[in-house]
Amino acid sequence: MSLRIQRLILILITLVILSVALLLILFNTKQNIVFFYTPTELIENKITSGVKVRIGGYVKKSSIKKKSINSYEFKITDNNNDLLIFYEGILPDLFREGQGTVIEGLMNDQNTFNASKVYAKHDENYMPVSIKKELEKNNQWKKEYK
Repeated sequence: MSLRIQRLILILITLVILSVALLLILFNTKQNIVFFYTPTELIENKITSGVKVRIGGYVKKSSIKKKSINSYEFKITDNNNDLLIFYEGILPDLFREGQGTVIEGLMNDQNTFNASKVYAKHDENYMPVSIKKELEKNNQWKKEYK
């Protein structure tokens, strides 16, 4: 075989290996994607039960009910529609009524949702207590912060 044909074969083998690697990466990424919906989008799209999704919205006022030690029931709203959430586990510290939250889990048949993870969101004015104490200790804390 001439040097020219050897190079051509090497280039073709490299392209095939790279193509297979790219296809494997894309296939695995497609299986691990979790889509983000609001309660209205979830109800309008009629997501089938057993599909893993993320829901974002606000915790509805006076909707949090503690069923047992680590079992909760609450509603998520986007001010148009509400969705009933069931969660077993420890809720985040910032989780409260009127606060933004993202819920990950599986959709049930009748506009209810079994959550596996609950993420609490905070606003831009949030400052952890440990950082605030450190700033006060160094006399860099300003009282006009919100």
